Amino acid sequence: MAVGSGDVVRPSGDPVLTRAAVRAATLRLLPLLGLAYLLNYIDRVNVGFAALTMNADIGLSAAAYGLGAGLFFIGYFFFEVPSNIILHKVGARIWIARIMVSWGIVASATAFVQGEISFYVVRVLLGIAEAGFFPGIILYLTYWFPRVDRARIVALFFLAVPLSSVIGGPVSTLLIQNGDGVLGFDAGWRLMFFVEGIPTILLGIAVLFLMPDRPHRAKWLSREQASALEDTIAAEDAAEVPGEVGVRQALANPKVIALSVVYFGVVFGLYVLAFFLPTIIKGFQQQFGTSFSLVQTGLVTAIPYAIASITMVLWARHSDRTGERALHVALPAFVGAVGIAVALYMSSPLLVMVCVTICAVGVFAAIPPFWSLPNAFLSGVGAAAGIGLINSFGNLSGFVGPFVTGWLQDLTGNAKAGLWVVAAMMVMSGLIALRFRGATRAGAAQPEREGPAAGRR
Repeated sequence: MAVGSGDVVRPSGDPVLTRAAVRAATLRLLPLLGLAYLLNYIDRVNVGFAALTMNADIGLSAAAYGLGAGLFFIGYFFFEVPSNIILHKVGARIWIARIMVSWGIVASATAFVQGEISFYVVRVLLGIAEAGFFPGIILYLTYWFPRVDRARIVALFFLAVPLSSVIGGPVSTLLIQNGDGVLGFDAGWRLMFFVEGIPTILLGIAVLFLMPDRPHRAKWLSREQASALEDTIAAEDAAEVPGEVGVRQALANPKVIALSVVYFGVVFGLYVLAFFLPTIIKGFQQQFGTSFSLVQTGLVTAIPYAIASITMVLWARHSDRTGERALHVALPAFVGAVGIAVALYMSSPLLVMVCVTICAVGVFAAIPPFWSLPNAFLSGVGAAAGIGLINSFGNLSGFVGPFVTGWLQDLTGNAKAGLWVVAAMMVMSGLIALRFRGATRAGAAQPEREGPAAGRR
């Protein structure tokens, strides 16, 4: 039994049935959600590979490219919170399908940009179309997985991001290198945009048939398993969240604002890596006399993400096992800051890539434990609004980061100053995350202290 706010007693679900339901949800939902997020991230950041030839084709400077890459997050910012609230009201199945079909259409339409203005317009529209996807899935996962599993589950879901670079990098560069004249496109980067948007549209349609809104709607769970899982999650919310808050209260909560800043700094590093790592590798020819083909650039780009994906899952499992969240956010942020700050001062391409890999490890390891922090004090529609705000504000760094980095690169002639800004942002995130340490340890670890059965829920 768990005691909620106002001494309301809620029964927690049978632990054996709950674990069976969690296993079934992991096997049924995570592959679908992970594939959707992989396509989401490929459609969002393949512009980094397109820039290798697109910028010259349509006359984009580094600053103009950085602005266009970042404009995605302006539309994303303004539509994120409303989108997440709509998802909470109408259900994830319909709303996630709508998001995916619309972003797939816009992603394919990027193939037809002709210059700066059309590039800016399509990036804003892509942000509007995608708004609500990631925070919607984070909210959706809280309907299906108890707190003791969530960092691990988010890490498995978030594997799509590094895998999108491991898979998407070589695929994107192959399409760019060999796509001239295919399907009537005059440049390979145009073919890449057109082709990579189509799977998203198809999967969005499939979501309508494969993604149940809640456990009690899942045909692959027994009635008893669904009830046990929903009772367990409801009991946790009643015991650990001090009452449901409304949209306005959530958006004005100082903890939500602080976590928005933390996420801003971490994601700042993520998007600078995504948008500028290919150009950093291309710069090895001038800096070290080492040149790579487009496909080789894609393969080298994949290395930091492959290593980061393994580290992220192991770090998230450690966070779940110890019940500690804030330190598991702060330490990787500090490590990533050091790696990126010194990367371009190294004396060989190998050492540069080692430092970039350290940064990628820090960025990715910080994110799954981070998303356990809002759940310590938000639930219901307040969680929908709060998670949406945190993600939308954090992702504004996707606008600020590429623009500032591109501007500093144009100003100084190299990327060093921009990477120092990335390091400063990640240090800021780590310092603020540490302020949540005392407040989250007890709440996160509570299931393990209630006894063996509760720890296994």
